[in-house]
Amino acid sequence: MPSTLEWIWMLVIMVLMAVLLMSILGGYRSLLEQSRARMVANSLVAPLVGLSLIALVLFALKETEVSRLFVFSFAVVSGLGLGLYRMVLRAYFRHRLQSGYYAKNVVFIGLTPALEWMARYFKENVSPAEYSIAGYLRVEAEQAAPVLPLSNPHSLEMPLLGDALDLGNLLIHRPIHEVIAIQSAQDDKWLQTIMHDCDYFQVVLRIVPASLLSGELRELKMHYRNEPLQLPAVVLKPRLMDSEALFLKRFMDVVISAGALVLLSPVFLGVALAIKLTTPHLPVFYPWRVVGLKGKPFTGYKFTTMDADADERKAELIEFNEMTGPVFKIKDDPRITPLGRFLRKYSLNELPQLWSVLKGEMSLVGPRPAFPDELARYEFWHKRKLSIRPGITCLWQVRGRNQINDFDHWVKMDFEYIDNWSLWLDIKILAWTAWAVVAGTGS
Repeated sequence: MPSTLEWIWMLVIMVLMAVLLMSILGGYRSLLEQSRARMVANSLVAPLVGLSLIALVLFALKETEVSRLFVFSFAVVSGLGLGLYRMVLRAYFRHRLQSGYYAKNVVFIGLTPALEWMARYFKENVSPAEYSIAGYLRVEAEQAAPVLPLSNPHSLEMPLLGDALDLGNLLIHRPIHEVIAIQSAQDDKWLQTIMHDCDYFQVVLRIVPASLLSGELRELKMHYRNEPLQLPAVVLKPRLMDSEALFLKRFMDVVISAGALVLLSPVFLGVALAIKLTTPHLPVFYPWRVVGLKGKPFTGYKFTTMDADADERKAELIEFNEMTGPVFKIKDDPRITPLGRFLRKYSLNELPQLWSVLKGEMSLVGPRPAFPDELARYEFWHKRKLSIRPGITCLWQVRGRNQINDFDHWVKMDFEYIDNWSLWLDIKILAWTAWAVVAGTGS
């Protein structure tokens, strides 16, 4: 029977070979894009290469005490385990895909004839489980001559969401994932505004020349590479979209939030008991109904720190608001309970938000989500805050949030985070946050 040390070095070699080979063979692409045959092959090849390397090491060291049957069995079990895990995960993702969980909301912009073509194209070629048509925005030059010869024109069977110049507000008040702008040779003055709005709110933009949607070419054919919609489009994507760094950010969110929920479960229980003992009439958790990524509403939770009528009393305290702009904040808020003041001092009231991080509605680091009534009072440029996933902590919280009374200053720090984001910045903010919690500098 191999010793623990022998187990460890063989496991390390197997893991390193699996990661390297899976990367080389494209095994880390989306599981939904990989065939079953490719997944099985990748899962078997990686451990077999690891087995070869282990055998080479044993031969070089002239090690004879390690059972060859054990090493071979170890490789086989590793391959079967990896393959089974990936197949189960793929089946799970496919089920969620077919249920429409991953459906992207798309908006069309262009002249009516081009919009009719695009609507028919989606109906015939694109699964509703992958893309959902939210509606269309009209352009001003509807009087321009049609660029597409339609044999059977029909009315648009999708909702009108406004004019092209309304896109900016739409992107933040509706969860829109992609925009398809159909560029007309007659009038494309609106396109620059569309490009600016998609760039500002980090939304994918596909620009389709209308002239490519009509007629058949004899020899020249469109070549599509990694284009799921198979459209003749110029695709503009946010700088970090689908990057490995964002994958690692989400991986870090899941690992840390899951670990913290388990390790801090005694703290959760202690805080819950303290709330019930000191204020038995109050619920343990406060439902935090806010707006998150791309304007999508969700309900998070915090430990209750205010009286039951806190929301009703907000109106009578509005004259004491210490923040400029749409956010309400009072240093010595009379609605906060004595225990709530302690919980806020050490940010313990924020702990239940780890559940929202685990679910993917929030991140550990990111701009603070907005209350719906706050969002209604945001200026247009403020709304860029919601172009990325909101978080529990960010720059404003580690730079003395109690001393910040200007909402514009707060937003500019969120923009500083968005424009300079990196995984290292997240790690530094988490470290600074941990120090702020220990020092008790919360609100």
